[in-house]
Amino acid sequence: MTESTADRPWLGAYPAGVPADIPLDQYPSLVHLMEESFHKYASRPAYSFMGKELTFGQTDSFSQAFAAYLQGLGLVKGDRVAIMMPNVPQYPVAVAGILRAGFVVVNVNPLYTPRELEHQLKDAGAKAIVIIENFAGTLEQCVANTPVKHVVLAAMGDMLGLLKGSVVNYVVRNVKKMVPTFNLPQAVRFNEAIARGTRGTLKRQNIGPEDVAVLQYTGGTTGVSKGAVLLHRNVIANVLQSEAWNEPVMKRVPAGEQPASVCALPLYHIFAFTVNMMLSMRTGGKTILIPNPRDLPAVLKELSKHTFHSFPAVNTLFNGLANHPDFNTVNWHNLKVSVGGGMAVQAAVAKLWLEKTGCPICEGYGLSETSPSASCNPTTSTEYSGTIGVPLPSTWMKCLDDDGMEVPVGQPGEIAIKGPQVMAGYWQRPDETAKVMTPDGFFKTGDVGVMDARGYFKIVDRKKDMVLVSGFNVYPNEVEDVVAQLPGVMECAVVGVPDDKSGEAVKLVIVKKDPALTEAQVRDFCKANLTGYKQPKVIEFRTDLPKTPVGKILRRELRGK
Repeated sequence: MTESTADRPWLGAYPAGVPADIPLDQYPSLVHLMEESFHKYASRPAYSFMGKELTFGQTDSFSQAFAAYLQGLGLVKGDRVAIMMPNVPQYPVAVAGILRAGFVVVNVNPLYTPRELEHQLKDAGAKAIVIIENFAGTLEQCVANTPVKHVVLAAMGDMLGLLKGSVVNYVVRNVKKMVPTFNLPQAVRFNEAIARGTRGTLKRQNIGPEDVAVLQYTGGTTGVSKGAVLLHRNVIANVLQSEAWNEPVMKRVPAGEQPASVCALPLYHIFAFTVNMMLSMRTGGKTILIPNPRDLPAVLKELSKHTFHSFPAVNTLFNGLANHPDFNTVNWHNLKVSVGGGMAVQAAVAKLWLEKTGCPICEGYGLSETSPSASCNPTTSTEYSGTIGVPLPSTWMKCLDDDGMEVPVGQPGEIAIKGPQVMAGYWQRPDETAKVMTPDGFFKTGDVGVMDARGYFKIVDRKKDMVLVSGFNVYPNEVEDVVAQLPGVMECAVVGVPDDKSGEAVKLVIVKKDPALTEAQVRDFCKANLTGYKQPKVIEFRTDLPKTPVGKILRRELRGK
């Protein structure tokens, strides 16, 4: 697969030492990858949570016990087990246990409503769920309508030791009142499950690259939520691609210093699942678990205690942290790579982050369907490019027109991706899979982009987010990026609203950084920076923007208001 740069113009942008392709047969499964690290790095801390560390060796023994417990329930190879927890150490232990037992991980958003949870558990055919007690009330309301027969119930303090764990659980339950009453009589406590599994024996499974590792449900932006089927080889490929991509800067970590990454994105999200948890597993790195990234003072307080080198996050988190008064209580000088994903990184945020940390945000791009990383800016970049970078090793990308034909360089088209990280399809939805896969194996993303002569891609927007003003295409990202540079603007979002004259008009919603900012100032700034049809007709000020738990702005919620 070693094509010339004529076939892959982006190879010319690769930093020295990054290969055009990665070896795809390094591990038969994620279990082999994890077990290699469990033995190689046994004494190293794998996870840090609330002042307590869990070593690779402990993760090994706990997950082995959990795998034996799950097998003891009578589940068979290929059965689906859901996980519904925030970033707590039980998450990686459960993931390793589920995979070692030969089962499939179903990542569930802990903030789901009973309706959303019921849909996902039924769609996945999940036989068991590992859930933190804070959300057990949600499960109680729908579990009878799902195939779930076994519930493992975790608590915040489970893995913090008896004394500290008891204190944390008391505070969470009785002081902060974060655990509503629930009734799940069949549930077994997480630590009890581990204890039972310790008395059992793990029957080793024959797990190969084509076995399903994860069902990763997409947010349902194109209708009903669908499960992207990620095989063991898909996730392994993306871990190795990410490792190769980060290598030019991660090799600057001083010899003898353990690499460490900040995991503030939720582990149920594929970005954190692969680029934090699985990549750190592969490299023997420590993962600093942040259970609630919205609590910025708590995030900064935790980070002030650590030396860390890698920080994957979304634009809203970078922005919130960089603007926080406690920002300088953290030592950012060891940071080697800040990866922006999940949504567009804005120029103003990238500029501020670089000024304050000395480490540029390398914007990347990917989806649940691509495990997730497909492209990224070189980690050796020193400035914001406004692009999603270039395809990762072993990855091909192109822009297609509505007939599925590749468009010329510089022309907008739907971005399509081919590579070892691309999913096997949507779970039990061959019709939906057929809609997104081309005959030659490319996945059509639904995102509109352009590629330049050097092979850099730029997103111009989701097909459906585009605003059509009097026949002219307005891409919300462009307007948002401009407005975000206006001093006084904290965050902003753009949507299309119906308009009698132009069909659609641009609506701009702003969260102020400076309370004195006026509508007239915003209009003057837009007039100076945007052509007529791109200027907002409606401007609205709000105290916050609706967001997903990952921090992605929900434009659709702004349309109807």
